[in-house]
Amino acid sequence: MPAETSPVGHLDDDDYPAYTMGRAAEILGITPAFLRAVGEAELITPLRSEGGHRRYSKGQLRIAARARELVDQGTPVEAACRIITLEDRLAEALRLNEATSRQPDK
Repeated sequence: MPAETSPVGHLDDDDYPAYTMGRAAEILGITPAFLRAVGEAELITPLRSEGGHRRYSKGQLRIAARARELVDQGTPVEAACRIITLEDRLAEALRLNEATSRQPDK
């Protein structure tokens, strides 16, 4: 199997959908229902295998773990997903602002 198609070639890839729903839930200590809920709230969108099974990446697991932290603090799932979306948008806006402010004046 060539390196680019081998799962071993994707070990460091945060976007590679390496985890089944059951394994992802086990790693995070959550239920598959919680993963479905954050998917329904469009916080994460798992890739689907040829058989239609959900597959999650490391990056998606980090996002789901953050949502779980907020839910554990008493935030409803939908609100937690919105908070994370807004945090991500703010971080991107700040990054763009910083990049723009570094450009020399024309």
